[in-house]
Amino acid sequence: MTFTVRRLQPADDRSKFRSGNPDLDRFFHQYAGQNQFRHHIGATYVALDEGNAIVGFATVAASELPMEKLPNPKGRRLPAYPFPILRLARLAVDSRSRGRGVSSALLNAVFALTHRMAADLGCVGIVVDAKPEAVDYYLKLEFVPLEAVAGEMGDRPVPLPMFLELGAIPRSEKA
Repeated sequence: MTFTVRRLQPADDRSKFRSGNPDLDRFFHQYAGQNQFRHHIGATYVALDEGNAIVGFATVAASELPMEKLPNPKGRRLPAYPFPILRLARLAVDSRSRGRGVSSALLNAVFALTHRMAADLGCVGIVVDAKPEAVDYYLKLEFVPLEAVAGEMGDRPVPLPMFLELGAIPRSEKA
């Protein structure tokens, strides 16, 4: 199945989207728009099906990774300052569209954004704070676990930061 992936637009109807995860749904319904259009702290990309219904979203933001957290610098002599990265802050698929390739379409768009960021501004890769149930998914994509951040998140499990270096990110033209 083919999906169109594009940036969230103010007129997009997000109200029918249901991933099955209340935190992700609340973010998408209430905060994705204001974070993108008012605060400019992240951009959300949506996957649309043939009927233009939103079937998934990915939110990204520019970020940095301290040099000491960069996994396997391969003996490179690197400067001792933080490296620019693209942070994959959220990724969700509508529960009615699971198993149809929506997350792959969104990730291909995020991969293309990472390569574009590297060319335009500098970027060494992607970091995602993977929820425990998503760790295996990201491991299959060759993300490498980073040192977990200490702390409590109340009743929510602490996510595992994972990194995928630029050289391991497939090239895609869609972004």
